[in-house]
Amino acid sequence: MIGKRTFPIAGFVLAALTAIGLLVAGMNLWLVGAVLLLWVGSLWLTLPEPEVTEARVDRAEVTRDAVREAIESLGQPLLVLEGNRIVMANAAARQSLGAHVQGQDARIGLRHPDAMRLLEMADGESVTISGFTGPRSLWQLTRRRIDRQRWIIELADRTIEADVSRAHTDFVANASHELRTPLAAIIGYVETLEDGGPAVDAEASKRFLGIVLREARRMLSLVEDLMSLSHAEAEKHDRPTEPLDLGKLAARVVGEVATLRGKERVQLTAAAEGAVVAGDSTQLEQLLRNLIDNALKYGGDESPVDVSVALTDAGRAELRVADKGPGIAPEHLPHLTRRFYRTDPGRSRASGGTGLGLAIVKHIVERHRGQLDIASTLGEGTCVSVSFPPRAATPTLS
Repeated sequence: MIGKRTFPIAGFVLAALTAIGLLVAGMNLWLVGAVLLLWVGSLWLTLPEPEVTEARVDRAEVTRDAVREAIESLGQPLLVLEGNRIVMANAAARQSLGAHVQGQDARIGLRHPDAMRLLEMADGESVTISGFTGPRSLWQLTRRRIDRQRWIIELADRTIEADVSRAHTDFVANASHELRTPLAAIIGYVETLEDGGPAVDAEASKRFLGIVLREARRMLSLVEDLMSLSHAEAEKHDRPTEPLDLGKLAARVVGEVATLRGKERVQLTAAAEGAVVAGDSTQLEQLLRNLIDNALKYGGDESPVDVSVALTDAGRAELRVADKGPGIAPEHLPHLTRRFYRTDPGRSRASGGTGLGLAIVKHIVERHRGQLDIASTLGEGTCVSVSFPPRAATPTLS
């Protein structure tokens, strides 16, 4: 606040008395007036500047309220420390660490040796802590100064980034292994054929060339599945809009497969009318072919594969592919859509499987906003069902 100027009353009274005395002494009126004016002006110019007084405000409380308001709605977990005590935790921090963390000593609230080390670090330094909020979690904590008494700790969850990086590393390693195995076989047999010798007669050469051809086709199948998986992942956020009759699509695909494998092996048991979905016809055909192919490979040589399309009570279109094979053990079911996962690696490779079929199916289902379910009973068979939200439109595929 700005104070008022102090008026010099005594100086003005003295100036007035002096002017009266000069007039009594017979001095000219205009000269006396000029002297009085100069005197009063000098008194005004020499007045002291007004005093500035500040309102009594608790700056610590204002700052704390402002900080709390600023950080509360932020999505990143943030903690405010005074000394070693956590005086504030925004909503994201309370959700990640628990509401009890607010008001605690930081050494108790953070509960990790590396976090304790952070409390002694300089402004802007950070630590990365594995297992901070869970066995597989990874967090980065950064310490920043607010003022002389207060610090803010930023908590960044790096778990998803670490999982993605780990998944990419595993994927490259698995893909390299899957490609190296047939490639090594091809090189070995070609070198044997090139060296020749008495052991490599016409019959052996024919057998070796058959193995080379089989392994080359296996590599080609793997590369094609890798490309399909890459395309499915790249397009999974692009929701299809083409109206497609799932029943007619299933009838066409089953008819083509049955022509090659026999009607007794693959049959369409039901195809509901009006099962129209918003779908990508190429991808949904690939999905169905992958499911039928898996059922034929792992369902047993004589096990029939039944395909059906139905409408649920909720109006969703449901595609089902079932076999009566040996079934899958319960512990394998949650992992079947992982890349290169096999319940029986030897049998899968012998049948020509790449371990990517269900991973591709999963991404196609996600793109179509569908739901994938795999149910299996040992000794009775496996049923894979995919349900899609309805699309009320005139189908363009027949």
